[in-house]
Amino acid sequence: MATLLALSLWFAASAVLPQLIEEWHLDGAAQSWMTMSVQVGFVLGALLSALLNLADRIPPRKLFAVSAALAAAANAAIPLLADGPGFALVCRFLTGAFLAGVYPVGMKMVATWCKRDLGAWIGILVGALTVGSGLPHLLNGLEIFGEGGMPPWRGVLLSTSGQAVLAALIAWLFVRSGPYLSRSAPFEWRAMGQSLSDRPTRLANFGYLGHMWELYAMWAWVPALLMTSYGVAGWDLASARFAAFAVISIGAVGCILAGRAADRFGRTLVTSWSMLLSGTCAVSVGFFFERPGILTALCLIWGFTVIADSAQFSAAVSELSDSQYVGTALTLQTSMGFLLTLVTIRLVPPLIELVGWRYAFSFLALGPAFGVWSMMRLRGLPEAEKMASGNR
Repeated sequence: MATLLALSLWFAASAVLPQLIEEWHLDGAAQSWMTMSVQVGFVLGALLSALLNLADRIPPRKLFAVSAALAAAANAAIPLLADGPGFALVCRFLTGAFLAGVYPVGMKMVATWCKRDLGAWIGILVGALTVGSGLPHLLNGLEIFGEGGMPPWRGVLLSTSGQAVLAALIAWLFVRSGPYLSRSAPFEWRAMGQSLSDRPTRLANFGYLGHMWELYAMWAWVPALLMTSYGVAGWDLASARFAAFAVISIGAVGCILAGRAADRFGRTLVTSWSMLLSGTCAVSVGFFFERPGILTALCLIWGFTVIADSAQFSAAVSELSDSQYVGTALTLQTSMGFLLTLVTIRLVPPLIELVGWRYAFSFLALGPAFGVWSMMRLRGLPEAEKMASGNR
């Protein structure tokens, strides 16, 4: 619950882009940076955390709670103080940096409570992240902040900050680490590099990078695809915002089901099938731009599969890494993945102008293809038996 509420900050500004475009006259680059600035902040925050081994040296619930509260404050500064995109982008950067103390730390805390069912429970955590990421689109579709039309964006952003403050309180008061928590690790600057030098862990990270090539570009721009498609067809735009929430949030179901399947049938198998299906959706979704009903249905399938495998890469790294530095390994993994998302998020708008919605998402399938290759290579290694109780 704490992860779900805190991660509503991630796409808070992206969800209200239509209002910000109208009020601040944002061009295509500024629109991209409303999401990319969070990614940059997260990457730098995660790299600093990994370098200093913060996730393995500070009590996890305290790091989680303080980080969520600071992220809430940075996000709230936008509706309270910003009068243009410049200051807003700085706040979005800080929001991302503080969220680096939330998501990877949450995964570590889950890992301290389970062994044989690790994939299922990290799947539930990533499912919470998924619903949280979609919440701003739900808030932006409600009329509680205004009467008809587009709701005032300041109310949406303040609501997400309030949710993150509640997340901090939940983490501080109720969350505890489990019996499998390793003792506090000493500072070791080489721990960050071990995830890249060890071949099995490196291949698991490669699979994650292929997955991330697709994921956040899809989450960032499919809502715009739906809004545009609904608008061209004359459909209600509020319905498009609800559809965007559903497309992102349905991934929570995928995370939970894939987690259970991976614990039983193997991480490499489940992740490969998920990436194969999501990559197929990336190639085909644009062909239904003029048919919003079919487009929505296909986007729901895409939303289900595009995130279903995410937790399994984290579970794999948890199982393959040095137990004392799992937090560092997970933080490094996520920082590399989110750094890569900067490329694909930024590429989508110029591709829309160049080839239109029909083909704009096709290049995202390159990531899943690379991810499937990496996970199949990992499946052939003897170290793969460390995953999922011997289920490769």
